[in-house]
Amino acid sequence: MSIIKQIFNPKNKDLQKKILFTLFVLFIFKLGTSITVPGVDISSKNLDFFEILNAMSGGAFEKASIFALSVTPYITAQIIIQLLSMDIIPYLSDLSKQGGVGRRKLNQITRVVGIVLAFIQGYMYSFAYISNGTAMDYMLYALILTAGTAFLMWLGDQITNKGIGNGMSLIIMAGIVNVLPSMFVNLWTELISDGFIGILLFSLFILVFLFVVIGVIYVESAERRLPIQYANKSTSSLSNQSYVPFKLNSAGVIPVIFASAIMSIPQIIATFVKNETFTLIVSKYINYTTNTGLLIYIALIILFTYFYTFMQLKPKEMAENLNQNGGYIPGIRPGAETISYVSKVIKRITIVGGIFLAILASLPILLGKISSLSGIISISGTGLLIVVGVVLETYKQLESRLVSRSYENGRKSRRRSF
Repeated sequence: MSIIKQIFNPKNKDLQKKILFTLFVLFIFKLGTSITVPGVDISSKNLDFFEILNAMSGGAFEKASIFALSVTPYITAQIIIQLLSMDIIPYLSDLSKQGGVGRRKLNQITRVVGIVLAFIQGYMYSFAYISNGTAMDYMLYALILTAGTAFLMWLGDQITNKGIGNGMSLIIMAGIVNVLPSMFVNLWTELISDGFIGILLFSLFILVFLFVVIGVIYVESAERRLPIQYANKSTSSLSNQSYVPFKLNSAGVIPVIFASAIMSIPQIIATFVKNETFTLIVSKYINYTTNTGLLIYIALIILFTYFYTFMQLKPKEMAENLNQNGGYIPGIRPGAETISYVSKVIKRITIVGGIFLAILASLPILLGKISSLSGIISISGTGLLIVVGVVLETYKQLESRLVSRSYENGRKSRRRSF
């Protein structure tokens, strides 16, 4: 409650404005999910393949809304550009090493790639909504969805710059929060028909969701502290020992989001090509509610956790920064030995974090497989995982701002006292 009191403190009016601005932008997103693309008939469409995309877009996909794609094309583009920046494309690698200027150029390139991906996805999705349309009908639908994604990217930037938290993550979270209540209502409605056994199953599912929440909090809070010592250059003595914290899951919920997006690609292609054999293969072997699909889903989460962590935590750069600042790991020689040791530590904690994250994401799906509610359970479980992760990240950012603000106020008051 202390952080809430600090937020509503009259001295933090600018912070209150940031929070209100963030809520206002998310309200605009909610309104946009209700605006259907003109000329599209959704009454007879079966979109079971795209349940996860519908959840991440706040129900916009099911309604054929202008925000049906949400910001998932941008997130996909971001992962692709970061991958290509790892010494695959020299130009992108050079930009990643140029500091603020390079990051701005990479961000511009990411946006362009995101817009292109949005148009491609929008064109493919148009075949799921428009039957026997002309080429212009499909193109117009794709352009409208692309414009909706571009607008959401701009809204996300406004939240990041003028509000609280990461705008893109908050938009995805807002979409899932918008859909989760109806998912739980549908779950209750379908289970209550089984009488007492249905009530027990519903209680069991709620307990699992609570376990997912606790598990996400634990994973987000757990860290491995690497001891660091700094030599005092003037006296050649050792200063107080400090440490570098490595989170158990440095990638956050990005692996779950990206794995879900990858799992939806075959479903998109199946809708586009309209081949019965391919559609049957996708529904039986690639859908995450099937045994093989679930194994692929788990493998993707672990893979992306490992990959995204090493994109963020670069052992070579860490070793170079330590050496430049006169720091070293006790018992480890600077240079190649430090790089090897840091890499080993990151690999170990990432494997544990990735497996834990995969278990949390797949547990609701496994429970859903014992009933006929696998679709509802899997989506709400994955959505809950994303929501809790984003809320924790936003809370930590808000808390750090309040701490830094109180520190600055304390310094100012001490200056006045002198």
